[in-house]
Amino acid sequence: MTSATAGIGSGTRRISVSESISQAATMARRGLLKIRHNPQELFDVVALPVVFTVMFSSIFGGAIAGTVSGYLPTLIPGVLVQVAVAASVNTGVKLREDMNKGVFDRFRALPIARVAPLAGSLLADMVRYAVATTMTVLVGLAMGYRPASAVGLAVACVLVMVVAFALSWIFALMGVLMDKPSTVQGVSMLVLMPLTFVSNALVPVSTMPGWMQAFAGVNPVSHLVTAVRELTEGRFGAQIGISLLGAAVVIAVLAPLTVRVYMRRT
Repeated sequence: MTSATAGIGSGTRRISVSESISQAATMARRGLLKIRHNPQELFDVVALPVVFTVMFSSIFGGAIAGTVSGYLPTLIPGVLVQVAVAASVNTGVKLREDMNKGVFDRFRALPIARVAPLAGSLLADMVRYAVATTMTVLVGLAMGYRPASAVGLAVACVLVMVVAFALSWIFALMGVLMDKPSTVQGVSMLVLMPLTFVSNALVPVSTMPGWMQAFAGVNPVSHLVTAVRELTEGRFGAQIGISLLGAAVVIAVLAPLTVRVYMRRT
């Protein structure tokens, strides 16, 4: 895209890329102000890391690793991915809520790029991914998790946030296409459940039935979890590139499609 269209009354004008980026950043700031005035929006990304880490370590720790502490190097990367991916669902839900309230109809009257409110909403959710990853690491450290590489762990958190941002375009498309936030939430969870649990996030893939092992082997969540585990161990393997490539493909395909559908429906 070299420019974007902005509605101004009954006419239109072309908006440059730099203007579109600036306007998207302004809309992202609007999203951050909403979080500031309503911190309850962060409840899920604060609570889920605590619940998942404590619950899964207690349930699977003894069976898989013999002890909870021995299971944490396997669990924390898996939960890190799970909570960030789950947090990306909020993008589609909040987008649908704003569209139903007529928020985007009001934006159409402003001399801004039509894509700016959508892009700003997705950018603002990066804060949610940052909170989710930070909380997971803090809970893990409190329980005795000690990564081999602190730098690798930091890189892993950034990688998870990038992939979560890419996945948010999938749920943004759902938010634009579906009519109710509850529908977006329900369908999104149906998509996420097999992706996050039929993977190597919590248990070894070798313990699964054959057909499930095949699915887990090609599951992008499994590739991302493996990349995170390698990074926390101080290793930079091919799974990092695979995860980034997958994120780039999702953005390249879903972002233009979501924008096109969004502009038609607003």
